[in-house]
Amino acid sequence: MEKVVKIINETGLHARPASIFVKKASEFKSSVEVVAGEKKVNAKSIMGIMGLGLGKGKEIKIVTSGEDEEQALNELVALIESGFGE
Repeated sequence: MEKVVKIINETGLHARPASIFVKKASEFKSSVEVVAGEKKVNAKSIMGIMGLGLGKGKEIKIVTSGEDEEQALNELVALIESGFGE
């Protein structure tokens, strides 16, 4: 499953939001990847997510695969769309 979502929080996916995102992704058994442009990283890797340098307004594609893929996708999209409470 996959969905494109836009980063809306002011600081983008840096430090605190990135750690929240990785922690949430790690709760699922499914594989979770983030695709930004030509780059694809494991969403459970803080270094991978930070390495994307995702700022406000950037669009990413979240790709999930596995037994809880739908729940993983829905919760991660909701987390990004909430702006991480910023």
